[in-house]
Amino acid sequence: MNAPFKPQDAPSRRDVVVTAALAGGALLVGCSPADLMSAGSKVEVGAFGPFIKIAPDGVVTVISKHIEFGQGSHAGLAAIVAEELDADWSKVQVEQAPANAKLYANGALGAQLTGGSSAISNSWEQLRKAGAGARAMFVQAAANRWNVAVGEITVRDSVLSHASGKTAGFGELLADAAKVPPPSDVKLKDPKTFSLIGTDRVRRKDAQAKSDGAARYTQDVRLPDMLTAVVAHAPLFGAKVKNVDAAEARKVPGVVDVFEIPTGVAVVAQSTYAARMGREALKITWNEDKAEKRGSAAISQLFKDVASGKDGSAKWQPFDQRGDYASLDAARGERVFEATYEFPYLAHATMEPMNCVASVDGNKVKLWTGSQGQTLDQLNAAKIVGCLPGSVEIETLFAGGSFGRRANFQSDFVAESVHIAKTIGKGRPVKLVWTREDDMQAGYFRPIVVHAVKVRLDKDGYPAAWRHRIVTQSIMKGSPMPMGKGPDQTAIEGTAGSPYLKATPIVDAQVALPEVGVPVLWWRSVGATHTAFAMEHTIDQLAAKAGKDPVEYRRALYRKAGADRHLVALNLAVEKAGPAVTAGWTRGVAVHESFGSVVAQIAEVRLENGTPRVGRVVTAIDCGVAVSPDQIAAQMEGGTCYGLSAALFGEVTLTDGKVDQTNFDGYRVLRINEAPMVETYIVPSGAPPSGVGEPGTPVIAPAVANALFSLERRATSRLPFVRGA
Repeated sequence: MNAPFKPQDAPSRRDVVVTAALAGGALLVGCSPADLMSAGSKVEVGAFGPFIKIAPDGVVTVISKHIEFGQGSHAGLAAIVAEELDADWSKVQVEQAPANAKLYANGALGAQLTGGSSAISNSWEQLRKAGAGARAMFVQAAANRWNVAVGEITVRDSVLSHASGKTAGFGELLADAAKVPPPSDVKLKDPKTFSLIGTDRVRRKDAQAKSDGAARYTQDVRLPDMLTAVVAHAPLFGAKVKNVDAAEARKVPGVVDVFEIPTGVAVVAQSTYAARMGREALKITWNEDKAEKRGSAAISQLFKDVASGKDGSAKWQPFDQRGDYASLDAARGERVFEATYEFPYLAHATMEPMNCVASVDGNKVKLWTGSQGQTLDQLNAAKIVGCLPGSVEIETLFAGGSFGRRANFQSDFVAESVHIAKTIGKGRPVKLVWTREDDMQAGYFRPIVVHAVKVRLDKDGYPAAWRHRIVTQSIMKGSPMPMGKGPDQTAIEGTAGSPYLKATPIVDAQVALPEVGVPVLWWRSVGATHTAFAMEHTIDQLAAKAGKDPVEYRRALYRKAGADRHLVALNLAVEKAGPAVTAGWTRGVAVHESFGSVVAQIAEVRLENGTPRVGRVVTAIDCGVAVSPDQIAAQMEGGTCYGLSAALFGEVTLTDGKVDQTNFDGYRVLRINEAPMVETYIVPSGAPPSGVGEPGTPVIAPAVANALFSLERRATSRLPFVRGA
């Protein structure tokens, strides 16, 4: 009983202009992604709005605009609706929304895009109102049927009741409720009355499907007459095809076609094996005139030279300057601290490599993929085919991880699949498969970063003046989304706004973004991956220089900066860790805010054959209302292990421009026997939810470094801890 609503099919004047702009290869300035996506979109919206469908059997389907790629947000999103709707949790399921930014844009990002740990926070009020609105419609329908006041009706577990003894379920009242005009204003529950949110009843809805193999990923897609494709990418970033000899590749049994696309040479075949064998038979000469030929060591050295002032080629952009910061130039002596920190390229190393199924029939495009950024994928596909973005239909599937990799401005692997399907034509579906080697060597990476820090302490041992330099590549360069004023925030977040800088009277913080030809992208927790380490490891060293306990040192700075949430999270972690350190281990502490949440961690560490081993991690998080405590704990565990894996072993290196690592034999990741025991404690809060998927990642590295510093009084100036693993 979901009466369909279909937007107008005819394109507006704006849509026609957008098409012309896309055909010309550029986005129209002043036209938001949501405006672009309104063209040609066809989405059936039922009586209860775009986020809720209710079936005659009473099953409630929550439409999620956010992809589920392992973070577990679908359960939390469903719980928000179920709480306000007073639905029977056992009869609630989740369905992925179609690609339509007009209905499903992430307000925090301005497009239909899952990222920035914003799935729950962005949907909090929106889904609460949707659930409360649907509930009000059922209550009104029951009141009309029973001829009673709406205030006399209660709702529990999808059943409406009246003191007279009358009851009716959602299914029974569905037809009547669908006729009730949606309320223009709804009253939301007092969080104190929540019966589902914040309880351990909120468990994943996809666990069974992922356990028995029913969950559908891109690699599971099988369509009639479908072909499979792989792409031969250049060994150097920026290189282009000069000439290709495909004679031997075409002789491989099962190979259907071989042709160039903008990013390399596509081999299309009847099977993945045939496509790979065809690719191996290709003879390609690459034009490397504009390729990036520097190795990672040379790039890192350049960044260090820029940070130290030895190389003046880069432009500095200030992001926090206060007081007489010029006086820091000549500062010397016992009260002056200086350090440089280096961070390598990192691979996302998702469990599922990149892949996409595409079908192109004239101006109609259909994609089957784990789309993290439907708006971006629609825009890029439309640009290739020359159609309206709304003509690009996307069936968003489960994805085996992303960590930012699938939210690409250029939709790289999606764009490749569209180019290939367009060449094949006639609507024949083609599945593009990236191998692990493709995924590891073809980009994109967390960029190399260098921090240079100089701090002058006052007579009490606290920062009086702080100079900070960050050198890295810009992730946001080339983004179709507006960056706003000032430097690239993804490069400075975590240093900018740090309570330690707020507590310091004199500050000179600047960032430089040199041009490098290696493709980079956000990586789980983005700027915090390096800023948390630089800030937190510096604080422990400053505390030691001042002869103070690192926990008490932080407490004093938080009080001075008015960072109450940091203080509360730190105190909770300290309390839960207890006063006694496990025998044979030493402790390190770190606290960092990212994506609106504050995470404090205390890690117990020891050295085994010279390698850091982490045994216990006590985590305290302030993330606002805890919609699903169980899932928050899971994300803290997963984020901690992901961050620890990178801190211990993660490093992508380039030799003469070519990526050295090809698979997990060269790109070492944390093994299950190396994973620590992670305890999670949630700070009680009535504030709206904030991020959970990423904030657990960046804190563990400085916590481990600080434990090692406590153990050896030797600072860590470069990650990973274990080189050449």
